Amino acid sequence: MNISLEAIYQAKETLKQVAYKTALVYNYFLSEMSGNKVYVKMENLQRTGSFKIRGAYNKIANLTDKEKQRGVIASSAGNHAQGVAVAAGIYGIKCTIVMPKHVPLSKATATRRYGAEVILYGEVYDEAYEEAMRLQKETQATFIHPFNDPLVIAGQGTIALEILEELPDVEVVVAPIGGGGLISGVALALKTLKPDVTVVGVQTKNMPSMAEAISQQKLVTVNGLLSIADGISVKTPGKLTFEVVKQLTRSLL
Repeated sequence: MNISLEAIYQAKETLKQVAYKTALVYNYFLSEMSGNKVYVKMENLQRTGSFKIRGAYNKIANLTDKEKQRGVIASSAGNHAQGVAVAAGIYGIKCTIVMPKHVPLSKATATRRYGAEVILYGEVYDEAYEEAMRLQKETQATFIHPFNDPLVIAGQGTIALEILEELPDVEVVVAPIGGGGLISGVALALKTLKPDVTVVGVQTKNMPSMAEAISQQKLVTVNGLLSIADGISVKTPGKLTFEVVKQLTRSLL
């Protein structure tokens, strides 16, 4: 899979001065409702407001000097955009982000404030991705993929290390799936360190691309509907993430 537990530990060191170690909070309502002890990993309080800074920074920190000089480009529904913009700003790298037209204004504005050039294109993430790839060929900037990249996945996997530090007897971990970067990193770390943990992935019914891929046992593109969960509205999951999810997780709609 080109991703190892060692790579996730290395990402943890890389992120030490950049990403927050977010709280793992016991949720009384969900616990009472489900009959389980439910904890919530508060990545909404992470720097830039989501876990995406972990993977984006880990990728950019590992670029060669030549790659950094060419600048970076990314496509994103919003959270990856901000992570890339912050990481690029730390290293003084030129940064371009292509976002879908209907991305929340707050996310586009925040990305610009972090220093990135923002281009709005397409209705959903996949269309923004195609435009970003076209621009990448023109500019030769380094493309920072939001999920289908070993270094990005390793960065997201640091969440699992923090969960195990605070809750070593965890039994089940539930994570959302868009392209699959988050759940791939989390599952790789958890299933290596604690094989009896069950990792469950959840998708929106409006865009169940990974769930369909798992069901058909091959990569598929789903022309679904727009969802309020814009960050996980991905038509086609990653080739790398699909292999990880297929082997290590349970997927639910």
